[in-house]
Amino acid sequence: MKNTIILLTGATGGIGRALADALAKKGAILVLVGRRLTALYALKNQLMNGEHHQVIEADIGTAEGRDKIDQHARWLGQQGTPIEILINNAGVNSFNYLSMRADDSIEHEIAINLTAPILLCKQALTWLAPTGLIANIGSTFAGIGFPGYANYGATKSGLYRFTEALNRELYDSQQCAIYIAPRATKTALNDARATAMNKQLQNHVDAPEWVANHIVCAIEKRCFATWLGWPEKLFVRLNQLFPSLVGHEIAKQKDIIDLHAMTPQDLPVTEESHHDYT
Repeated sequence: MKNTIILLTGATGGIGRALADALAKKGAILVLVGRRLTALYALKNQLMNGEHHQVIEADIGTAEGRDKIDQHARWLGQQGTPIEILINNAGVNSFNYLSMRADDSIEHEIAINLTAPILLCKQALTWLAPTGLIANIGSTFAGIGFPGYANYGATKSGLYRFTEALNRELYDSQQCAIYIAPRATKTALNDARATAMNKQLQNHVDAPEWVANHIVCAIEKRCFATWLGWPEKLFVRLNQLFPSLVGHEIAKQKDIIDLHAMTPQDLPVTEESHHDYT
């Protein structure tokens, strides 16, 4: 990782900040992408060797934002310092049954979690270093259809299959694309209802620093698919082989899920989520 140039989206979110810190401590040179310039500079200045890192204020959900990233990456290539790793970390989620979702929130989730990473990957193929790597950050919900996260799970499942196909397209090159799927992580995205549900179901919730260290490890190994956390990684495998078995177990939890998913959303936001669009 030392002196490796890495472009990281969602840099100022929970996992993003922890990941930036872990990569900086490894000696990486970071290009931090987010929507809030003040937060980006605050993060940059807190990192080891902060003067070496760069920031891009950009909304990846817009063509203008993606163009800013593309232009900066091309400029770095022209300077002889191309991006060597792209980490598509930015993401959003909403804990709600599909019938309760507004159409625009569904479209936004798809745009940020699936469309934007695909388009950024397409751009990256023109400026990524010859031995470069793309890491798409997914979710265990890509492998387990969980009530309340139908649309979110669809976006992350789509990202998984996209990454798989892209990696196969790169077989005749020295580049690769990998998929890394955290489980629930303690950041500031989900609301109090999801927190209460996770607590009542005794779901594991990981610290962002733990997640970040495992992401770094997966990138160093260039391992195609990494599912973080036990027993979630087992459930993902079981769901592939015996989906009715996993469905039966989730059905036992449905009353608890209903209780929290149907609670009004005016409760205060708490520190609980997967990852962040910031």
